[in-house]
Amino acid sequence: MKRSIGLLAGAVLVSAWMPAQNAQAQNAVSCPVKLGGILPLTGSMGPVGKRISDSAQLAVKHINEGGGIKGCPVEFILRDDQGQPTVGVDAAKYLVEVERVPAITGSVSSGVTLPILTSVTVPSKVPVVSCCSTAATFTTLAQEGKTGGFFFRTLPTVKTQAYASAKVAADRGFKRVTMIYINTDFGTGMVKDFTKAFNKLGGQVLKTVAYNENQPSYRAEVNSALSDKPDAVFLVAFPQDGATMTREWISLGGTQNLILNNALRTPEYVKAVGGKFLQNAFGMDNASTSGPTVESFKQSFQAAYNASPDGPGIYNQYDAVMILGLAMNLAPDLSGTAIRDAMRKLQSPDATVVGTGPEEFKKAIALIKDGKAIRYSGATGPLEFDANGDVSGAALIWNVKGDQLGTDQTLTVEEMSKLIKQIDG
Repeated sequence: MKRSIGLLAGAVLVSAWMPAQNAQAQNAVSCPVKLGGILPLTGSMGPVGKRISDSAQLAVKHINEGGGIKGCPVEFILRDDQGQPTVGVDAAKYLVEVERVPAITGSVSSGVTLPILTSVTVPSKVPVVSCCSTAATFTTLAQEGKTGGFFFRTLPTVKTQAYASAKVAADRGFKRVTMIYINTDFGTGMVKDFTKAFNKLGGQVLKTVAYNENQPSYRAEVNSALSDKPDAVFLVAFPQDGATMTREWISLGGTQNLILNNALRTPEYVKAVGGKFLQNAFGMDNASTSGPTVESFKQSFQAAYNASPDGPGIYNQYDAVMILGLAMNLAPDLSGTAIRDAMRKLQSPDATVVGTGPEEFKKAIALIKDGKAIRYSGATGPLEFDANGDVSGAALIWNVKGDQLGTDQTLTVEEMSKLIKQIDG
């Protein structure tokens, strides 16, 4: 296991590269072109991070099969942040200062991404595209001019998760909810937004109980949350800790009306808890729109890994890497500033749409060479970054049927927009 993790943490050069045809581009850029990745491959978030890393490497494979970046193959240098901020910062410093990567994708946890951004990538003018960091802190930093426009994310902010969860909880008749949440910007943001929405929809958050990661037991936190006998409990956690907490909650007599955040939408969590205890649970995740670009990604992932792509961050991570690859081809050079500016040129409403997979990437490169505008529609559907690097999106409400993850309903982009106006208005 240690050896395989070490390989992941080193350079991954996708072997499907076809020789470059554009000699002029090769001369202008040092081959291979490096792309950095920072993801949790071990620790409590390891099961989530490993599947997300599979998606990242599939995107790199498609980029290379589609022509690479400026006539060069891509070398994906992936580092394990272990879900820890200090490890993530060290990984970012290595990628920026030693490997000299021009751009990075990562990480999952907002608590890891934030110090990477503030202490390493923004000062170095290196763009970062995250699949999964949803804390509102990043929007605030962007509005204050502290990200320099170098941060983007392909998953809607925590508000989408919190508001959608509050709506479904209210629709199910829950009036009194207790929250147990990870003590990070993500967790505190979820508490703030869910409480606001649930109160507006006629409910009450009885108590909020913070926890710190990687503890052998959460019995004290669970007992505290149980004291008011809520109608439901909202667990804002990652799979390893979430499973421990859920087992203790149920064993101590807590209700099986569980509200779960998107990171718990994994087979590992369901198996660790036991599906029979999750039949009344529901959770929220980002929802893909339907269409050929989405279906193409699903088929590619299934063929590559013999596994479903459904799960937190998988679709979003593929898009994060693909859109970086397109921006790096579109940019006049591979400086961080040029890549950052090119990211915003991939969403012109009148441009030619390009989708997922190597053939679509090849098509995009041809259009770029001809000086034509492109618009990326990816694994999550059309992507459009606002001034803060944020995207909007639909909400998927998921459940557990037997021992399998299932879909309860989808709230469209329009329905989410209406809900946000209802709560914020």
